[in-house]
Amino acid sequence: MSNSSLETASQPNQETKYGERNIAEGQLITFPNPRVGRRYNIDITLPEFTCKCPFSGYPDFATIHITYIPDEKVVELKALKLYINNYRDRYISHEESANQILDDFVAACDPLEVTVKADFAPRGNVHTVIEVQHLKSKPD
Repeated sequence: MSNSSLETASQPNQETKYGERNIAEGQLITFPNPRVGRRYNIDITLPEFTCKCPFSGYPDFATIHITYIPDEKVVELKALKLYINNYRDRYISHEESANQILDDFVAACDPLEVTVKADFAPRGNVHTVIEVQHLKSKPD
């Protein structure tokens, strides 16, 4: 590899890449549940979750598990992937990331039930698992 090739390869293009743009613009999108009235589970695993420790700035890695029983809406998976990828540069605690994912998911889908489990990779000999749940209130 020539010196000029090395210089070009080591200097990243400052232009925003389409994937970065898609992630930054990503929102949770839903579509109508094809079986409203039937209780069924949807299990989603997102094994490449990353965020940054708000204290050290070190990266944190987790597998996010979302299990839900839809009501009238179902989450669109590509939109969920882009939404989750938006966390990669955020300084956020394990606890807050799991709770924020739950809040945003409930706001978008309004499921009958949902559990978000964030299983963080050990760092510094500490393994953290955060599990948060939401149950839809029954109308009065």
